[in-house]
Amino acid sequence: MQPLVGIIMGSQSDWETMRHAAQTLEELHVPFETRIVSAHRTPDLLFEYAAGAEERGIEVIIAGAGGAAHLPGMTAAKTVLPVLGVPVESHALHGLDSLLSIVQMPAGVPVGTLAIGRAGAVNAALLAAAILGNRYPHIRDALRQFREQQTRRVLQYPDPREQHQ
Repeated sequence: MQPLVGIIMGSQSDWETMRHAAQTLEELHVPFETRIVSAHRTPDLLFEYAAGAEERGIEVIIAGAGGAAHLPGMTAAKTVLPVLGVPVESHALHGLDSLLSIVQMPAGVPVGTLAIGRAGAVNAALLAAAILGNRYPHIRDALRQFREQQTRRVLQYPDPREQHQ
């Protein structure tokens, strides 16, 4: 199937966080692609990827980055597609540096910024599915089922001492 979501990250080490976005999209049956595209080490590749994404059928980009975290913002500067930024937890400042780098975009170049780490990656995938759900009813249905399953799991085990998966 034609990928609708592009998941990009600045380095191989970011995959530990970004794999959660990929797993969530798989669970929702949303086609996606993954790429390592560094804003600093491969800027020409980043510009080529972002500028050509729409033409290739990508409708939402999820960009994960740590440290200076320029990848989401530079991606947004090169495309009109929605860009969702995931701050990857860094060693020095535990992802706060990444969060602030992504969330502080100047007016006119928006990046939807999610939480630091795994929660942000999962929520970026869910937000991408919600955006796509406006156009693809089967994705909206999958997202609705995901949310209902989440609710059932909580209601099924109201006592935290009970074992469950």
